[in-house]
Amino acid sequence: MDILGIDIGGSGIKGAIVNATTGELVSERLRAPSPATFQPDEVVAVVADLVKLFNYSGPIGVGFPAVVMHGTVITPPTALAFPGWVDVNLVERLNAATGCPVTVGNDADVACLAEMYFGAGKGQTGVVMVFTIGTGIGSALFVNGQIVPNTEMGRVYLRNSKKTIEQLASDRVREEQKLNWKVWGERLNEFFQYMELLFWPDAIIIGGGVSKKHEKFFPHIKVRARLLPAAFRNEAGIVGAAMAALDQYAEQPWELPGAGHSG
Repeated sequence: MDILGIDIGGSGIKGAIVNATTGELVSERLRAPSPATFQPDEVVAVVADLVKLFNYSGPIGVGFPAVVMHGTVITPPTALAFPGWVDVNLVERLNAATGCPVTVGNDADVACLAEMYFGAGKGQTGVVMVFTIGTGIGSALFVNGQIVPNTEMGRVYLRNSKKTIEQLASDRVREEQKLNWKVWGERLNEFFQYMELLFWPDAIIIGGGVSKKHEKFFPHIKVRARLLPAAFRNEAGIVGAAMAALDQYAEQPWELPGAGHSG
């Protein structure tokens, strides 16, 4: 089934029509800049404009950078913590603006669904943790292929630190502080070793744009788990959003508990 997947980010809103059963894009990918103030009315309007550009009418899957429960935004979005979003029912707002049935989930959750089923996680069993490293740090936890939603491990405080790992080791922090790969990798190493103490994963998959340079920082991460670079990069959020919407219409091997649906 072909479904429009939309990935809402702090800097850009991207979309494409996806064959949600294979993970393949069946249209070109379109991108619009996110509104500078990132307020609900503005973001909803950009999404509605994207839908019109695709001349699309049908189910829409959306990834949003915050904790999302049953279609309602629970936390301020993105590492930049834009105000005005808490308790906004994004499913209802997007459904009204587009006239289409909408499914909304946490952006890291949906991106990691794509990675788990069509990317580096394909065929992986047991406990698998997937991390997306960019402006912030997103995470997903899978147990035998089933996701535990809204884990938000990027907000974990490291031991003996007053900062979250997102504040210490996101890719944005690496660039802003001009950290070399060794120093940055060692910060990630402390975090992933802590994750091992808590969850004992069989595999850790690291995504985000920086994963294409994994050979520069992977040597500084010493974990027991299999350490794998993500196969999906810029398209993971789009593909995963479409997958989450497909689950509304027919039972799939994946499921995103707590995702909000309309229509």
